[in-house]
Amino acid sequence: MTTVTTCPICGTSAPAGRASTEPWCCSLACYRAFHGLGQSASPSCHDAVTTICPACERLFVPLGRQTYCSGACRAAAYRRRRDTNHAPAVVVPNVQHRRTITVYECDGCGTRTLGEQYCAQCRTFMRRVGVGGYCPSCDEPVAVSDLLGQKP
Repeated sequence: MTTVTTCPICGTSAPAGRASTEPWCCSLACYRAFHGLGQSASPSCHDAVTTICPACERLFVPLGRQTYCSGACRAAAYRRRRDTNHAPAVVVPNVQHRRTITVYECDGCGTRTLGEQYCAQCRTFMRRVGVGGYCPSCDEPVAVSDLLGQKP
């Protein structure tokens, strides 16, 4: 009966007092390699692996639960988190009612107004033409659909 005293992959010596005939692997990576299993999605926490620093994106070998490569990166990440939490409040612009930018036309006299639904001459309510504004050259209410040549 022979005892296995080293890891079959990397040759690391087995712990003292181990008396087994089955192959002994020193880590999960060696076990997977020995048995022909694929690489795991996340490496074992006991393996010496390189990780990416979330602050500077450099590769480093973490010690214990180390997340950042240096104290400077850790402090920079803290300042970034702290400053985003105290961002100034978002200022929402005042609501502009749609009626104030809508062009209306009277069916009786053909008068167009911007933002007024009632015709003062005919004393009736006007028909909505569409969203628009005043023409820069003639200062008359004009709808966007008129400029684009579309039928309302």
